[in-house]
Amino acid sequence: MSGAPESSSRSSLLTASQRRTVGFALTLAAVFGALALVITGFIALGHMVSFFSSVLWPLAVAGVLALMLRPVVDLLIARLRLRRITAVVVIYGTALLICGGTLLLLLPPLVDQVLDFIGYAPTLGDQASLYIETHYPDWVTFAQRQLANPIVRQIAENLGGEVQNLVKYTLPSLRSAGGGLLGVGAFAAHLAIIPVYLFFFLLSEGGDPTKNLPDHLPFLKPALREDLVFLVREFIGIVASFFRGQMLIGLIMGALLALGFSIIGLKFGLFIGLCVGVLNIVPYLGSMIGIAITLPLAFLQPEGGWKLVGLVVAVKIGVQLIEGWVLTPKIMGARTGLHPVTIIVAIFFWGTAFDGILGMVLAIPLTAFFVTAWRLAKHKYFAV
Repeated sequence: MSGAPESSSRSSLLTASQRRTVGFALTLAAVFGALALVITGFIALGHMVSFFSSVLWPLAVAGVLALMLRPVVDLLIARLRLRRITAVVVIYGTALLICGGTLLLLLPPLVDQVLDFIGYAPTLGDQASLYIETHYPDWVTFAQRQLANPIVRQIAENLGGEVQNLVKYTLPSLRSAGGGLLGVGAFAAHLAIIPVYLFFFLLSEGGDPTKNLPDHLPFLKPALREDLVFLVREFIGIVASFFRGQMLIGLIMGALLALGFSIIGLKFGLFIGLCVGVLNIVPYLGSMIGIAITLPLAFLQPEGGWKLVGLVVAVKIGVQLIEGWVLTPKIMGARTGLHPVTIIVAIFFWGTAFDGILGMVLAIPLTAFFVTAWRLAKHKYFAV
């Protein structure tokens, strides 16, 4: 009997402290393995989305528009007692009339400004170079002397490559559409298919797209199935409310910027203001691109200078105050609940993960979805 404990201790290969160390090492390896698996999945998903982006983005645009317009269709059916197809046709006809009237009013001056802007862009670059050479010749001499150093020249080339990568991630549509007439034709075809997708999406019956989702998940436990359906519904709600609000805010900001830039005399103010407003669908993107374009243009254009720069800054600050204090609280509210720093990181993360503008556009809804999923998991599965 006395020999049993001794034989048991001999059979144990590791001491208690060694077992704790091995357990910690295995746990750490499992955590790193899970992280590697998640990162690999993101990379694979990003490559797949990038490869099929020309197919996915018309479907994504049509799906988002359908989520935004479905309540309008249901309202027309309930109030006017219309058939669903009639309500969809009414919405299409109303949209056609609004777009047609807007184009008749804005298209001629807008086309003139777009063409003038394209022709003026090289002149603006030449004026900037001439201004620097005239007023700051010491800077030019210093830059030329530094670029003669191979190390500095290598750093400058690397920075140029980073700028090219940023342009690739930020403006992939220009890259894809830059392949001549074939690229333009493909872009036009993808753009033209969006109303067709949208028409059939709006014709589908039922206000809740996830109504039949539980029936397709019988292999999951009831509690897990309920959580998954809740998260999908939450994600759809975030997408619909975010894009509905962000598009409305972008249009209002574009109109205000175009009006303000035109009043103060900024060249191409109508075109730049509308573009900056529309680009605000991706938070902060319109503001960054607008500042990078409007300030040099205001300073270097004929009859421009510091006074016009100050007026441009005043218009931009005024519109941003209206957006921050009035438009976003009234239209968006606290739907996403994300900190501004989180929004900036999310835009660059998803833009890199999905290799283009599609990831940047979906950055806020995707991040808000994962935040919601984490809060649900923490409350339900990790609560102490």
